Amino acid sequence: MASAPPKFSRILLKISGEALMGSASYGIDIDTVEHIATDVADAVRGGTQICLVIGGGNIFRGLAGAAKGIERATADYIGMLATVMNALAVQAVLERMEIATRVQSAIPMETVCEPYIRRRAIRHMEKGRVVIFAAGTGNPFFTTDTAAALRAVEMNCQAMLKGTQVDGVYSADPKKVPTAERYESLSYHEVLARDLKVMDASAVSLARENRIPIVVFSIHDRGALPAVLSGRGRCTVIEERR
Repeated sequence: MASAPPKFSRILLKISGEALMGSASYGIDIDTVEHIATDVADAVRGGTQICLVIGGGNIFRGLAGAAKGIERATADYIGMLATVMNALAVQAVLERMEIATRVQSAIPMETVCEPYIRRRAIRHMEKGRVVIFAAGTGNPFFTTDTAAALRAVEMNCQAMLKGTQVDGVYSADPKKVPTAERYESLSYHEVLARDLKVMDASAVSLARENRIPIVVFSIHDRGALPAVLSGRGRCTVIEERR
């Protein structure tokens, strides 16, 4: 019996830098990267075109650096460079799994990756390659959440998937508040009005303006990404109410 076609044909996957740490307190845990990359590879083989945005918080966070005295714009640029390191690590693991991958950086650094070119990125995905967008938007004062929403719009993605530590959106951190309510679905307005910490407000607003659903799921559950793409995974869907 043939497997069902994926729910979305092209998506952007947003992953925090912290997701790459595994149980460590800093840096990149290759076993964790392999686990995430395996799900991405399975999704690509299942027929979904995928691009990624990965944060840099496992190496350096701009806001934290600014709080310690580094000028904010400089701190943000350091954080952007951290995302390039993460992107190259994920690329290396995906290509070891025989998934063609390209890294495009909003800060040009031709020695290690391509510069961000929208039409080239779309062509890569049409050819079945995974594209990893690094260095955020290339501008300070913008988060990688906002970069993810921007790239999702530019790539004409049908959805933006946010891989988190838990299996959806809750009213509070379920690890700290066991009675926190889990939501199956939400509107963009509800996320903003309730100040739910899913993505920053500018990212949610950009997704709302362009009618791109945000799908929140656990990146640490093996097989969760392909399951969500097939329509049977556990997740919270944020979209405009009909």
